Amino acid sequence: MKRIFIAFVLVLTIMPGIVHAVQPDEIMADPVQEQRARALSQQLRCMVCQNQSIDDSDAPLARDLRLLVRERIAAGNSDQQVIDFLVSRYGEFVLLKPRVEGHTLLLWLLTPAVLFGGAFGLWLYYRRRSRTAQDGALFELSPDEEARLEELIAEKPAPDHLNVKETTS
Repeated sequence: MKRIFIAFVLVLTIMPGIVHAVQPDEIMADPVQEQRARALSQQLRCMVCQNQSIDDSDAPLARDLRLLVRERIAAGNSDQQVIDFLVSRYGEFVLLKPRVEGHTLLLWLLTPAVLFGGAFGLWLYYRRRSRTAQDGALFELSPDEEARLEELIAEKPAPDHLNVKETTS
């Protein structure tokens, strides 16, 4: 039973990488051109799904974009010309990985800046915390707390399992 479960999980893990939404009627006759079309389709974002490439999406718009890519390749356009055409028509958003340009620089720099800022904040927090622990401020009791602790200790005897009984041998 354990082997079946492991096989099932493995199949579910591998399957999303295998499944593509390309329909048989979309496939080009020339395998080299089809390979180019698939490579380009994996770089382009589905405008409906937004986190999938048009190669993986079943949305009608993704199908239209896949057909458009294949038409442009059949017309003799280079990969860059196809990408430029789609960007001019749909904007930078059509690219799954936006180009590094002036107006997309914030997208590229924001994530590392947030990560470094968070790491720096954690470093400061732990540094201050360790200083406080070294100074003993975390373990010092106020005079009122000490008095209350003494009262509690005096009121309640230690449990039997903690009492040490003297044995005579």
